[in-house]
Amino acid sequence: MRPDLATILARPIAHRGLHDAGRGAIENSLAAAEAAVAGGYGIECDVQLTGDGEAVVFHDETLDRLTSETGPVSVRTAAELEAIGLKGGGDRIPTLGAFLSAIAGRVPVVIEIKSLGEGDLRLAGRAVALAAAYRGPVALKSFDPAVMAHCRASGATCPLGLVGPDQPGGGVPPEGFYDFLSWNIGELGSARAAHPATPLMSWTVRSKDQHDLARSLGAQIVFERYRPAP
Repeated sequence: MRPDLATILARPIAHRGLHDAGRGAIENSLAAAEAAVAGGYGIECDVQLTGDGEAVVFHDETLDRLTSETGPVSVRTAAELEAIGLKGGGDRIPTLGAFLSAIAGRVPVVIEIKSLGEGDLRLAGRAVALAAAYRGPVALKSFDPAVMAHCRASGATCPLGLVGPDQPGGGVPPEGFYDFLSWNIGELGSARAAHPATPLMSWTVRSKDQHDLARSLGAQIVFERYRPAP
């Protein structure tokens, strides 16, 4: 295993940060990131593309669920999105650059690049550029093999991961352009059987039993609603 990936997989990873809406730490917010840092966990976050080509830390394609605004993220500029508050907390939508600057290398960050489909790889390109400039342990991953292939072809030097098993055909893809697999905990056994030596992380772990299963298969965990030892 490459040393930078070993660093990323050395501790459990908080899914969308250590979010807790009851405490005002909304998923993918700076508050959730700071809570993960305080807990000694790595951070997984999601990124979407803005209308002016920037990457923002936000899971959904639309603003409706997490903000008081409506409509697609992709039609708003980064400045417009940074002004939008997250429901239930004091944070606003951060750009990926601001998010990484706030974490400042204190814990590993795993960035999930949302696929835009139809061959649109602008978000992947922006994520590669920001990861290259970041001075801390970072990895990129995506459900879309084309996104990961583009990251590799673009010269990404950080670890790259393929998320699954939502791949064409539903199986474990061939090796080549990824350094690790990020697999659904319910299908983790098939990934381990097909790739016995490939580094694995599993999502989304929500109980000790699921954590124990992941450990038995040699996988690190992306967790929420469950607090493992860091």
